[in-house]
Amino acid sequence: MTPGRVLFAWGKVLTGRIPLLSIEITRECPLRCPGCYAYGDMHLGGLVTLNQLNDLRGEALVERVIDLVKYHQPIHVSIVGGEPLIRHRELGRILPVLSQIGVFTLVVTSGVIPIPQEWMAIKQLRVAVSVDGLPEHHNRRRAPATYERILQNIGGRHVNIHLVVTGPMMKRPGYLEEYLNFWTARTEVDRIWMSVYTPQIGEQSEEILTPAERQELVRQIPELVRRFPALWINEGMAQAFADPPANPRECLFSRMSVNYSADLKTRVEPCVFGGNPDCRQCGCAISAGLHWLGQLKLGPLKVSHAVRASMGLGTFVGSFRPGSMENRRWNATPHREEGAELAQIKR
Repeated sequence: MTPGRVLFAWGKVLTGRIPLLSIEITRECPLRCPGCYAYGDMHLGGLVTLNQLNDLRGEALVERVIDLVKYHQPIHVSIVGGEPLIRHRELGRILPVLSQIGVFTLVVTSGVIPIPQEWMAIKQLRVAVSVDGLPEHHNRRRAPATYERILQNIGGRHVNIHLVVTGPMMKRPGYLEEYLNFWTARTEVDRIWMSVYTPQIGEQSEEILTPAERQELVRQIPELVRRFPALWINEGMAQAFADPPANPRECLFSRMSVNYSADLKTRVEPCVFGGNPDCRQCGCAISAGLHWLGQLKLGPLKVSHAVRASMGLGTFVGSFRPGSMENRRWNATPHREEGAELAQIKR
């Protein structure tokens, strides 16, 4: 998110509205990736699994998504899953509407299904393809969304590539350079986004970076950006990986976003990861970007100070909106809405 969009988001906060919206548009996915949070036992806080939610389809899905966007009036919507392109027909109707009302939209896919060519003409839409490392690792984790299938399904399109850096990648010298060399050479790729694997509190996994590996990644990023300009990250964001917000209340992304699961009623808290994320090891690219922007100066104050002050005013203004609940998250711990289950996603 650019500084200009942050100021626009700030305006949304002043009016008591949440500027960032994330929607898990379906529970369905042909992949079964190791460690996928979406199908874990704690996806919905242990009370119910994702597969037990009522997944919307057809006209009901189209209407509900558009209604949510019109209600929250965000500046940015992320469409995730499951695999969002399972619902490509419904998205083909939803995405043009979001563009017409001026919403920036991101669709995050595994690339297992062809991206509709007509989507490339939709303004303010980006499609991001998750690629978990080089073929030797990605193809094993993400089958049937293999490199071969991704390349076939993005042919003639323009996409962003999203990489989540894991411990094994940092243990092999030159891994990131090899990955970036491959994807920056593709004419289909506009940008590459980098995140760092974010664990849950108490999680033990080889994918977690050690403190030394995280510091080494931060050290490498400026040179990687110099060599690969398509890598969309700067030194300030990299530093946020080294020193992320300590908890959800300190995370601007967590506090400025609302996240819905596949029934479009269940809320994901405290952020898109849900569950009990280990914020001190957060590697979310959006969180890092907002954390960096929050440290920028507005005269004697930081941007984050101004935004948090605005949340107080936004809470007051938003209280006059009928049925408004979302701004309570700014001044309290994650809440449970009347008639809605509290969803938690772990990764």
